[in-house]
Amino acid sequence: MKCNTGHWPNRSEIDASIIYADYYAVFIKFYSFVRLNVKTKIYMRNIFLSSLLTGIFYLPLFSGGLVQPHSPAPAEKDYVGYLFVYFLGNRVPQEAIHFAVSRDGFNYYALNGNQPALDSKEICSTGGVRDPHILRCEDGKGFYMVVTDMTSSKGWDSNRAMVLLKSGDLVNWTSSVVNIQQKYPGQEDLKRVWAPQTIYDHEAGKYLIYWSMKHGNGTDIIYYSYANEDFTDLETAPKQFFFPQNGKSCIDGDIVFKDSLYYMFYKTEGHGDGIKLATTQSLTSGKWNEKEGYKQLTQDAVEGSSVFKMNNTNTYILMYDVYRRGEFHFTKSEDLENFTRLEEEIFMNFRPRHGSIIPITRWELKRITDKWGKPEELGELPNNPALPGFHADPQIMYSRQTGKYYIYSTTCGQPGWSGWYFTVYSSDDLKEWKYENVMLDLKSDQVSWANGNAWAPTIEEKLIDGKYRYFFYFSGNSPENNRKQIGVATAGHPLGPFTDLGHPVITESPTGRGQQIDPDVFTDPVSGKTYLYWGNGYMAGAELNDDMVSLKKETLKILTPEGGTLQDYAYREGAHVFYRNGLYYFTWSVDDTGSPNYHVAYGTSRSPLGTIEVAKEPVILIQAPEKEIYGTGHHSVIQVPGTDEWYIVYHRINKHFLERSKGPGYHREVCIDRMEFNTDGTIQRIIPIN
Repeated sequence: MKCNTGHWPNRSEIDASIIYADYYAVFIKFYSFVRLNVKTKIYMRNIFLSSLLTGIFYLPLFSGGLVQPHSPAPAEKDYVGYLFVYFLGNRVPQEAIHFAVSRDGFNYYALNGNQPALDSKEICSTGGVRDPHILRCEDGKGFYMVVTDMTSSKGWDSNRAMVLLKSGDLVNWTSSVVNIQQKYPGQEDLKRVWAPQTIYDHEAGKYLIYWSMKHGNGTDIIYYSYANEDFTDLETAPKQFFFPQNGKSCIDGDIVFKDSLYYMFYKTEGHGDGIKLATTQSLTSGKWNEKEGYKQLTQDAVEGSSVFKMNNTNTYILMYDVYRRGEFHFTKSEDLENFTRLEEEIFMNFRPRHGSIIPITRWELKRITDKWGKPEELGELPNNPALPGFHADPQIMYSRQTGKYYIYSTTCGQPGWSGWYFTVYSSDDLKEWKYENVMLDLKSDQVSWANGNAWAPTIEEKLIDGKYRYFFYFSGNSPENNRKQIGVATAGHPLGPFTDLGHPVITESPTGRGQQIDPDVFTDPVSGKTYLYWGNGYMAGAELNDDMVSLKKETLKILTPEGGTLQDYAYREGAHVFYRNGLYYFTWSVDDTGSPNYHVAYGTSRSPLGTIEVAKEPVILIQAPEKEIYGTGHHSVIQVPGTDEWYIVYHRINKHFLERSKGPGYHREVCIDRMEFNTDGTIQRIIPIN
């Protein structure tokens, strides 16, 4: 389809993508199962994905076998800031875990008035902790932190333990002390256990903890052990991890995994006191490629290096503690070998020592600022997107049965709109949304007539014979004719379980063109009758029979608003109908879903199947490039029960996927904004917000 920026591929052009999705799932199972070195596995993955996206990889022997999806880990596009975890100094009150936050990665503000986030006396054996390292779990659903169990007031050779901590929300933490000397034999001359860190070992499928130890008059050596499954203890005896060619002391290891290589930055303790780099393809192989020279861009002694990636960029930041000057320096690189100074100035309203930084989502940022206070300098926190990950075509419902709101949506992010399941989120207040489950899976036994392209759902709650029933209408691809059709599944609860009718209810276009997608269900509060609307390229509507799963065919009407352009109200898809103060509002999306110009227009009618009068100012929601908001469309509308408060729930293209090569049409995210009306009933232009 054409738009003012060129040709955006239409969803009907990519039906074969559902086949590729099958092959990709089979490959992922193979990839996860086979024990190969990391570089080989990643090479295989890249070759497969390249072939898949160019459409030349064909495996007719394989099909299906998809893994049931779970609660999604954060997508990088959902990161809106950074959490800095650090300690303050060498006095006992300063040897504690502190939190600070940043929106841009350059300006950091302490939480809790720069007081500890956790009480050292409650989590360790010495009364103080240092060198906190935080890691998001590999599945994205939790956090691990490890710290040195030590107070420097007792001497630099006084500690024998580390502390392992874990949290599901960054607020509530549990801890376990691991005393190396007490746990393992042969550690009688152990003098210190310093700066532990954690990384996921892709070959072993476990979390590897590495730290430096010194025995007797020997050198500081970096050791490793694997954490147990609960992350409460070490399950293997310490082994030497890094073997520097010069055999001299090294501490403060910090590892980043990038492009099949592990990059370890470490301090040359007592001989240069700077940051060096070594790389390996296999963490426990003992084979390291030591790079020449130092990586810090200062002549002063440094330690406590840590690397983090700037959100949605290819830039890495190497930061380190210039400990004799009481400063923290940041440098940048895209290859993790060549570093330059930042053009941006770094600001911190505190003076940190050795720490680490991770990216955080808006939900995580809100959670920790709710707990420890939001620094005034941080400004307003973002409100959108409302849901994490990639979702589109959101349908919102308020359930009288549960007193909650629910959002059902197209699962986005798969190439070519090839998603095959629907998820549901719930909320008590339209602000905080909880992932519930996958409520309908088109590749499972739930649905017999469709195998993919799970698009644009709609749902209606009905009280029938004293019991609540839910009717979920959706688009799916029929393998029999490779066409989009509309089906319905039913349940007794908003979360299911849902049972599909067993066959589609709409299979043909009443106009002879367009796709049978984008259903919308509406119950008229005046008559109590229920109607179904649908269509891509046209808008059709018909009354539903009392069974809610079949149409009164004699009522079917073509309702497509005539005229308009891509700049105002030319109908494309995504019809949605609601009622207010005697008027039936018909809203729809204009242009292609992959276009930044994709937007919402509306008109009104005096009946659910009446002629639509396009509004004089029909556009009510459109892109705001100055805010980096694009492609705002395919929506639903909700009225807060008992009020005249209305909200529009819609999707937009994530700003990092605007280029056509990145697939803007299937990298969309769900947002919620207030909808307001003028005194004459017209809808005010909605200003989309971040």
